[in-house]
Amino acid sequence: MKTNIPDFSQLRILVVGDVMLDRYWHGDASRISPEAPVPVVKIGQCEDRPGGAANVALNICALGAHAVIMGVVGDDAVAVVLKQKLEAAGVAHHLVALDNMPTITKLRVLSHHQQLLRMDFEESYHQCASNLLLEYFKTTLSDDIDAVIFSDYDKGTLVDIAAMIDLARKKSIPVFVDPKQTDMNLYCGATVFKPNLQEFYTIVGRCDDEKMLINKAYRLLETYEIDALLLTRGEHGITLLRQNEPEFHLPARAKEVFDVTGAGDTVIAVLTAAVAGGLPLHEATRLANIAASIAVNRLGAATVSVPELKNALKSKDSDSHGEMTEEQLLIAVREARAKGKKIVMTNGCFDLLHAGHVHYLEQAKKYGDRLIVAVNADDSVRQLKGDGRPLNTLEKRMAVLSGLSAVDWVVSFSELTPERLISTVLPDVLVKGGDYKGQVIAGGDAVLKNGGRVELLDFVAGCSTSDLIKKMKVERK
Repeated sequence: MKTNIPDFSQLRILVVGDVMLDRYWHGDASRISPEAPVPVVKIGQCEDRPGGAANVALNICALGAHAVIMGVVGDDAVAVVLKQKLEAAGVAHHLVALDNMPTITKLRVLSHHQQLLRMDFEESYHQCASNLLLEYFKTTLSDDIDAVIFSDYDKGTLVDIAAMIDLARKKSIPVFVDPKQTDMNLYCGATVFKPNLQEFYTIVGRCDDEKMLINKAYRLLETYEIDALLLTRGEHGITLLRQNEPEFHLPARAKEVFDVTGAGDTVIAVLTAAVAGGLPLHEATRLANIAASIAVNRLGAATVSVPELKNALKSKDSDSHGEMTEEQLLIAVREARAKGKKIVMTNGCFDLLHAGHVHYLEQAKKYGDRLIVAVNADDSVRQLKGDGRPLNTLEKRMAVLSGLSAVDWVVSFSELTPERLISTVLPDVLVKGGDYKGQVIAGGDAVLKNGGRVELLDFVAGCSTSDLIKKMKVERK
């Protein structure tokens, strides 16, 4: 499915929340202190960036839209630096300065791009920020505001968030909330509520499985009159839930994660701008998921531009890809089928990926539009192949498979055979290697009874994991 990028240039988005300054001190750590067993870092570079809600505003401007930031700072030199950085990025600001309070600052010490230490300089604004922003908000919430983002880090800036949400909804301005507090009454009536997985658990309690998680999310929407919930789940992707509609899941697109700092800021900024720019919510979610995959490949809180989004879309503009849980896979399959896509499925241990595997998977993909690869869990491989296997853990095997262009979805199963999983997915085509000719193929009967096909493919001659392992053992001798 092609994802469009709207014209953001005419949008004006109001961001309200906890602003802060992120400081990065970079240097070499080549020795241990004689005073204590800690590294000595010789600082060579210092960098200041707007953080928290201010980073959300930077992300809005990076898309070419207009951002206005409202928040609370101290009456200090850090606030001056923060304002200068915002102005340089083109962010309009209404920052209330509090006497005898510090501007929230997070100082990170890094060496060779690795974070060694973080120091926070802050005091809670909960007792002194009350009503200070509400009047600003009333006057700023004009008809030319296309959306409002509340970026809540629970530092006390948003003590009047419930009243602000009510004011915005009365003006029919959509409200997007990135939460931190556990009192859901504060966020009642939001258009989109975007917690991460830990924040969600803090609100609703732990979930034993995907079904419990989804049920609790729908109850949250209904109880607090929220239109949609966007749950960011780290390496497990992102899930969108709307009242009276089935859940919509996308796996994480990033193959490598360098730094997750500020990724949530990027998601809420891109999602809001995309919806304000006219995209349906599920398409805006796709765009936000792509933006997150770009942001986590950078050091510290980052922004994402339209050209970068366009390049990412060119590289992989299609339905969800990558590693999935079984529940997430079933959602993705259901969505693909609704678009008339043919589902192909195969399975194996894929312990030591070789040319034969790659050729086999490329041939399998030709039977349909989406290829699922089901992978034996580590214990399952051990039972099938012996105590010395697998050579690579399940996590590594799935990561390698998901990087192949022929593979769309990778899922694991813990049983000795994938019969239960195949019988649940019911692919249109089940593919197995030619060495299964004349044998009972796990899940094959269920696929055939459902009107599907079973196809046998030959592996490349001379390629097998077992042969490669034997060869390596001989060469070591």
